[in-house]
Amino acid sequence: MSKRAFGRRKVDMNFQSEDTSAVDWLARGVTLGLAGGLAEVLVVGVWSQVAGIDAAGVAGAIATAVRVAPGSAATGLAVHMALSAILGIALLAGARASGLQRAGPALPAYAMGLLALGATWSLNFFIVLPIISPGFVHLLPYPVTLASKLIFAIAAVATLRAFPAAAGSRATVPAAVAAWPRRTRPRA
Repeated sequence: MSKRAFGRRKVDMNFQSEDTSAVDWLARGVTLGLAGGLAEVLVVGVWSQVAGIDAAGVAGAIATAVRVAPGSAATGLAVHMALSAILGIALLAGARASGLQRAGPALPAYAMGLLALGATWSLNFFIVLPIISPGFVHLLPYPVTLASKLIFAIAAVATLRAFPAAAGSRATVPAAVAAWPRRTRPRA
């Protein structure tokens, strides 16, 4: 078990606890991603109805962007959900490393999720997509794509917080806070 000294107290830096297998941990990450990916699909679907555009065309553009069965809506949806699952695993790793899993206040977990997915959106729309598929960047308005990514964060964090706490879990506050020396007596 990997431990790192943090002040006088040791903090567990593993991505799994004694009561959670690696498969369970990955399944949780995939679940977070699928919840977020589904939320994004719903946002784009609603926008498509409001704006009068073809949602299947958006999914097909994803397949075209990754050059797998270009134009196929089913393939685009599968690629979107696969990438969402990977993003969910990364989000879970971030939550685990920062101690912002189920236990503790919700606000820091949601803030971390929103910041992480906002950064992901920026990277995608300003660096990655202009290189691999410039046309995809302008398929939907930026506010819609940003909103969909932020809704992903909210859905993923809500799913994370809905998981039952691991038995014997000590992660009630971020590790850095837990490691801070506590005063038992007031200063004189």
